[in-house]
Amino acid sequence: MRGIKRKVCFYSFLLLLPLHLEKITQKALDGLLWFSIYFIVSLICLYNTFRAIPKSILILSITVLITYSTFHFSLFIDYLYTENKEEIFGEMVYDKPYLEGAREFIGLLLAALGIMYQIKIRKFK
Repeated sequence: MRGIKRKVCFYSFLLLLPLHLEKITQKALDGLLWFSIYFIVSLICLYNTFRAIPKSILILSITVLITYSTFHFSLFIDYLYTENKEEIFGEMVYDKPYLEGAREFIGLLLAALGIMYQIKIRKFK
């Protein structure tokens, strides 16, 4: 019972995290898109805590996230060639679009890894 409470708290945090991220990205034109992506990933993780989601749906979600991340891959590579790596933690600069692309690429990969983890933990149940 204690483990379930811990999971509920953790996944509730993950579920509410996109709400906080939306506040940060209110000025972004694509804020609703990113909020939706992270919110759906959070819902998948939360729902999978209580009921198993079919593996095919999880794999489809991973595939969609990784496919979408490939659109940002070239910008991530551009970021890797820059000298000031700490810029990724700063504000968006319109003359440096590779910063936003790198952030989006990393975010999509983290979302895909979160869903991959759901497949992994199911093996131990």
